[in-house]
Amino acid sequence: MVIVATLGAVLCGGQAAAVPPANPGDGELQAAEEDVERRAEEVDRLGDELADVEARLAALQAEVGAQREAANKARVDHARAVGVAERAERSATVAAERAAAARHRRDAARHDFDAFVAGSFRQGAVIGSIGAYLGARSPQELLQREQLLGAVGDAHLGTLTRLQDALTEAADADAAAREALSEARDRRDEAERAADAADAATREVVSAAQEQEERLASVEEDKRRVETRLVHAREVAGGLHAQRDRYEEWRDRQKQAPAQAPAASAPSGASSSAAGSGAAGATVETVVSRALSQVGVPYAWGGGNADGPTYGIRDGGIADSHGDYRKIGFDCSGLMIYAFAPVTALPHYSGYQYHAGRKVPVSQMRRGDMLFWGPDHIHHVALYLGDGQMVEAPYSGGYVRVTPVRYDGLMPYVTRLVE
Repeated sequence: MVIVATLGAVLCGGQAAAVPPANPGDGELQAAEEDVERRAEEVDRLGDELADVEARLAALQAEVGAQREAANKARVDHARAVGVAERAERSATVAAERAAAARHRRDAARHDFDAFVAGSFRQGAVIGSIGAYLGARSPQELLQREQLLGAVGDAHLGTLTRLQDALTEAADADAAAREALSEARDRRDEAERAADAADAATREVVSAAQEQEERLASVEEDKRRVETRLVHAREVAGGLHAQRDRYEEWRDRQKQAPAQAPAASAPSGASSSAAGSGAAGATVETVVSRALSQVGVPYAWGGGNADGPTYGIRDGGIADSHGDYRKIGFDCSGLMIYAFAPVTALPHYSGYQYHAGRKVPVSQMRRGDMLFWGPDHIHHVALYLGDGQMVEAPYSGGYVRVTPVRYDGLMPYVTRLVE
């Protein structure tokens, strides 16, 4: 109808004013408005559902982070326990070898002593060691031989005593080493079970998070489709209202004198809202502009620096399943590094970024402040844009985006770097 009216104006030249524009009926206008309202309600419903799914996903992703750290701790503890067990095994082996050597020396000395005793008493218990005295040429030599036999016997007995003491000490060390080895192996087995349990818990929460990601993608697709229909419905309704306005203006002009010009009317739906400048002015806008310039860039865990997006890194879980290490993009803290690069150098960890500036209550947050989520430990950061909006790199599989502020888990303070 718009095309017909316009074409009529062109063909009729100066007489176009006499041709009335199309005038949509009230029923047509009402149907278009109802279609817009129905689409808007559907968008709102999907928006609420999307927010719920995002909140559940955010909670699961925070739990994934916690489970990853627990699994890392369990693996470190297991590695340490394995090292302790290996050292205990080596100590037990050395102690066993020492005990065996002590037994061998004691047995050899006992054999020598037994041979000495047998040689000394071969002639019977009554004669004793008389053979050792035969051939003595004088009473003095006889006394010397008796003293020598006594000294040799005492030496053998002393050696046996010392060897028995050494054997006892070695046996005690062997027993202690075996006890330490048994305990070390128990600790190693416990650490291995703990590591397996931590890995299983991580896999479970990762699986739950992946299910929520799939649900999130489905809801987002539904919302985009309905939003497209809403835009079309608004265009249709707006076109019909514009046609009605043009018809009424034409009708009014027909009633007025030719010299009188109709007053200009404000376009339908026009609005003016000045953006707040903030205390930091141009610097804040530079930070915001840099962050917004990356909207649509893929999320990549570990990605992003002061120069822009970079390849992500492996995490052994969700990030790897999304191929973050093959993507060039940002994670949440990487996006903040890039946004604030003209202001300061930030570390690539949201927990440290939280302490990088002045803390301000959430109720006083303003454009350019950093928002953080916890509460037990910081696991996400975003940049506040004002009017309840923020820009963030959300999660693996997502993209840098502008979205309403999520208050579930939001830390009570924001961090302000630009005063």
